[in-house]
Amino acid sequence: MGRAVNARGEPAHGVLLLDKPAGITSTRALAVAKRILAAPKAGHAGTLDPFATGLLPLVFGEAAKFARFLVDAEKTYDATLRLGEETASGDPECPVTRRSPVNVTHAGIESALQSFVGEQTQVPPMHSAIHVGGRRLYEYARAGEEVERTPRAIAISAIAALGRCGDDLAIRVTCSKGTYVRTLAQDIGTRLGCGAHLVALRRTAVGHLSVAEALSLEALEALGVAARARLLPPEALVAALPRFDASAPQAAGFAHGRPIATLAAPGAEVAVYAPGGRFLGVGAGLADRIAPLRLLSPPSEKSPEFA
Repeated sequence: MGRAVNARGEPAHGVLLLDKPAGITSTRALAVAKRILAAPKAGHAGTLDPFATGLLPLVFGEAAKFARFLVDAEKTYDATLRLGEETASGDPECPVTRRSPVNVTHAGIESALQSFVGEQTQVPPMHSAIHVGGRRLYEYARAGEEVERTPRAIAISAIAALGRCGDDLAIRVTCSKGTYVRTLAQDIGTRLGCGAHLVALRRTAVGHLSVAEALSLEALEALGVAARARLLPPEALVAALPRFDASAPQAAGFAHGRPIATLAAPGAEVAVYAPGGRFLGVGAGLADRIAPLRLLSPPSEKSPEFA
C-alpha cells in the first residue's frame, strides 16, 4: 500500500498545532488529523487527558524524527481546582470521595502556590499510563489496587492564581515535562488543608508554541487537506536549540551522515542549517566536531518541499 499524498502528490511533513477539545483522547484526535491530512506517518509531542483541552502538537512525516525536542519542552497550563473536594484520580473522571470545609485566604493561597516553585519530586498518580511491573498504573487503579511508585524529579518555573469563584480556584502553571497537574492540584489542596481536585485543564503553550496559533477540530475538518498549509516546518520543533550554519561542503557531508569538523561544546545539541537556511537536522557537539544525531531525509528520498 503506497503512502497517502495530497493532490500535488506530496507526502505531509510538518507540525500541526491542534486545539484539542474535551471528551476525546489524544490518540483519537491524532487519528482524525491523519485522516483529514491523508498522512500515514504521524505522532504527537505530548498527550492530553481526555477531559483536558488545549494545545496538542501533532507531527507528520519527517517532523516525527524531532518530536522529542518538544516533548522535553516546558508546558503552560490554565487549571481550575475545586477546593474542599477530593477524588481518587485527582480529576473529574472519578467521583468525589471526601469533602472538607474551605477556610483559606488570598494570602494563604498565594503562599501555598509559591511554595511549589522550583525543583522537586512528585509521585505519579495511580490513574496514569506509567508502567510498573509490566502493567500500567491505571490498570491497577481500576482493579482497586495501589502500588508503590517512584517519585520523579520535576520543576515548576512559575505558578500564579488567576482568580477564585466560590471554591473554584483558577491557576496558571508553567512546568517541566513529566509534571502531573492533577497531582499538583491534590498537593495544593493538602497544603491548604482542605483538599482539592482538578475540574478543568487547558494547555496553552508547549515551549515557544502557543494555543493561540492552533486549529480547532472543527476548523481542521472544514479546511480538509488544505490544512496542510498550516503545517509548521520540522525545524519549529528545535527552535530552542543553538543554531549552526554550515558551509556548503559541511552541509553536503552532514546531510549524508558525516560529522562537521569544528569546535563544539561537548554534549550540546545543535540545529544544523545549510546555506540559504535549509534545515538539515540535529547534531551532538563533541570537542572537535558536530556528529549527526537526527537528519532529514536527503531531497532524493523525500519531497523537496514540505506540504
